[in-house]
Amino acid sequence: MSARKKALDRAQDDKRVLWHLRKIPLLSNVPPAKLQELISQVELREIPRRQVIYLPGDPGEQVYFINGGRVKTSKVTRDGKELTLAYRGAGQIFGELAVIDGSPREEMAEAMKNAIITELPVDVFRELLLADAKLCFSFLSDVGKRRRQLETKLEHLVFKDVQAKLAALLLELGEEYGQETEDGLQIGLKITHQEMANLIGSTRETISLTLAQFKKKDLLNMNGRTVVLLDQDGLKAAT
Repeated sequence: MSARKKALDRAQDDKRVLWHLRKIPLLSNVPPAKLQELISQVELREIPRRQVIYLPGDPGEQVYFINGGRVKTSKVTRDGKELTLAYRGAGQIFGELAVIDGSPREEMAEAMKNAIITELPVDVFRELLLADAKLCFSFLSDVGKRRRQLETKLEHLVFKDVQAKLAALLLELGEEYGQETEDGLQIGLKITHQEMANLIGSTRETISLTLAQFKKKDLLNMNGRTVVLLDQDGLKAAT
């Protein structure tokens, strides 16, 4: 390959990386010159569906931004039981706790569908935060919001029954991924019964039974893995 061809390819790669950096909401106010500097320090990766991105115990050396696809973070016990912590989608950050304490990963991150992610070294991201108060505040606001979500999740796990936990989960998914249709609020996220079970600490069989009960009460309708919320007030009452 000629030197000119290599230079052209490199320029194209740099353009692609810069385009993806500009699409990350958290970095939207970072000056263009600073984004340009980041190009040589980030890695753009395409992650196939079901590929693990990191495991518990792995070094916390990178912070990740999702440019496309969906990533799941979860806790897995030695006997294979799983509790899903969160799903992250396009524009969102994950692996962010390494920025704060630099400790090894405590959770697993896995691509739930083909994903494109931007990897940024933790020390580089810290420098960005220290140099930009607004960016730092936005990042800490994000971390705080996720902390509240985990506290709510813990409260549900401890104090609520499966029906209440599932109703709360469906309302949460509707708020985040809902699309208004003639029939009701369609959750624009295809999710299996097992994935719902992992999110609320239940079993697939119990989820299937509870969804059937909700459907019988005309609270929702299901078409395969697509859920349509017919009566949000009724679901709220169930929580």
